[in-house]
Amino acid sequence: MTTPPPPHAALRCLRGTALSLAVAASLLLSGCSGSGGDDSGSATDGSGAGSSARLKIALVTHGAKGDAFWQLVRKGAEAAAAKDGVDLTYASDPDASGQAELVRDAVRDKVDGIALTLAKPDAMKGPIAAAKSADIPIVGINSGIDAWRSEGVLEYFGQDESVAGRAVGDKLDDLKAEHAVCVIHERGNVALEARCAGVKKTFTGQTEILYVDGTDMDAVSATVTAKVRQDPSIDEVVMMGAQFALTAVKSVQQAGSKAKVATFDLNNDLVKAVRGGDIQFAVDQQPYLQGYYAVDSLWLYKTNGNISGGGVAPVLTGPAFVTQTNAGAVARFAANGTR
Repeated sequence: MTTPPPPHAALRCLRGTALSLAVAASLLLSGCSGSGGDDSGSATDGSGAGSSARLKIALVTHGAKGDAFWQLVRKGAEAAAAKDGVDLTYASDPDASGQAELVRDAVRDKVDGIALTLAKPDAMKGPIAAAKSADIPIVGINSGIDAWRSEGVLEYFGQDESVAGRAVGDKLDDLKAEHAVCVIHERGNVALEARCAGVKKTFTGQTEILYVDGTDMDAVSATVTAKVRQDPSIDEVVMMGAQFALTAVKSVQQAGSKAKVATFDLNNDLVKAVRGGDIQFAVDQQPYLQGYYAVDSLWLYKTNGNISGGGVAPVLTGPAFVTQTNAGAVARFAANGTR
């Protein structure tokens, strides 16, 4: 015969059973409250509090296909998108009307934000108006520093090309140059025009503007070769991009000219050329940073209401000079494809 437990022991047993049931119920409820027990939302998923949807951001530039400069911009944008959990689409068209249509496509796709270049601001007026009507925030990068606010763009990231051009003019004076030809590979591009205008403003020597077809590298080479061969007094050739500068080095050699080559913008091969003395110097506007800021700023605006520069001042990414003296410090980043 089993002896029944004393009354106080039975009471302890009932209390223990009730406590176990309460703990189990609590665990069950916490397991239903959300992923990982945290239903507050995560800023790192690009969604904002209380939402699991990823932001969709479109980056639309005027870059030509395969252009190394725009690959750096895209890499920066992709790095920010990965960090922020953003779905990023990249599209480009060097033709202004084509770029405008790509922006309209992004509006039709109902993206959460658009980053774009304003190389030819008038062409962007209609697409920007359409985006604003759809309540899609827009940030500008790279070109259009004098137009972004009047166009109603939220923020701007890039280089003041006029300031950069004037700095190059001063640099040429320091190097005792006397006759420079400033080569523009896209006629009407406000950023490139501003660069050469800046050079002409501060350089005390003679400055000529030379237009070439940047979509045809053979034509670029032939035009530069003919120019420096025709006028031996040219002692400086200023290019607008790394690949154009490397081509200009060969053009100068073919012409038998003693002119030096300098450039705006750089890539890995260009940094090597500066280190080796083939390129006198380069002006770095940090395109990787422009792409990164573009995406990250839209994510910050959508998730936290931040506006870089307060919406009234651009965020400058350049200019910075890369010379034979400091090219070694830049080289390791250029080798990674981020400078």
